[in-house]
Amino acid sequence: MPDFSSLRITQDEQNPRIARLLLNRPERFNAISDAMPREIRAAVEWANAEDTVHVIVVEGAGKGFCGGYDLAASAESHIEHPCQQEKTPWDPMVDYAAMKRNTDDFMSLWRSPKPTIAKVHGAAVAGGSDIALSCDLLVMAEDARIGYMPTRVWGCPTTAMWTYRLGPARAKQLMFTGDMIDGRTAADWGLANAVVPAAELDAAARRLAERIAGVPRGHLAMHKMVVNQVMLTMGLEQTQMMATVFDGITRHNPEGLWFRRYAQEHGFKAAVQWRDSGRPIPEGDEARALVREMEANRRPAG
Repeated sequence: MPDFSSLRITQDEQNPRIARLLLNRPERFNAISDAMPREIRAAVEWANAEDTVHVIVVEGAGKGFCGGYDLAASAESHIEHPCQQEKTPWDPMVDYAAMKRNTDDFMSLWRSPKPTIAKVHGAAVAGGSDIALSCDLLVMAEDARIGYMPTRVWGCPTTAMWTYRLGPARAKQLMFTGDMIDGRTAADWGLANAVVPAAELDAAARRLAERIAGVPRGHLAMHKMVVNQVMLTMGLEQTQMMATVFDGITRHNPEGLWFRRYAQEHGFKAAVQWRDSGRPIPEGDEARALVREMEANRRPAG
């Protein structure tokens, strides 16, 4: 089996036709490290090269599926990063290249000729929802949560899968509010294929995976290709390009810069609490003024 720093992939002990891809950073709620997107792609490639494997189940270790990008340290620092540039003007194409690579890595789950199932407990939020929605099917615990809170400020989901999975009205509701929904709502909205009590989640995901695993690999690949082609014809790749560009803008426009400066001054947790509370978020000239004030306070006297 391949060896990774952020995840594990193995063939199921009971049924080797099922590959189990485990996001394995439980001490950080399986937050997305720099290595994780690339390792997801490599794990998917490994599973596709194994003739025995027919289906891939993606799951998270510990308390949840994935809490999104591991941003606490980087958001609070003043260190230059392609996606959090301190220099002015920022370079949008440097940002785009970094985020587009991550998007393409997550979407290896969608491109995989072998079907992929996200098994979600706890939370699949922010970038973690990108991983879950890049999978073909979604099985959730009733009390699990999924959403993209950074749409309120400092983020745009680069995979752009919400509209393709939910339709425009529901997608707009989640994008405009940054709200999360639980498994029961995900089932009502048609986002999840199966929703069960948490204690029954593993059994439900196994039933679905084993049902799929009995179908010949070629048939699965053809059926998936047909459905994916519909999404491509609808403009998925072009939508993802726009979303990835916009994601960079949200981190470098006045509101995004205010959010980062607030995180640097008060901590990332405090910034997230403001973002998710429903309080009005400073924008435009107000955000610029607050940024200038925080930067002035940070400069040494004299």
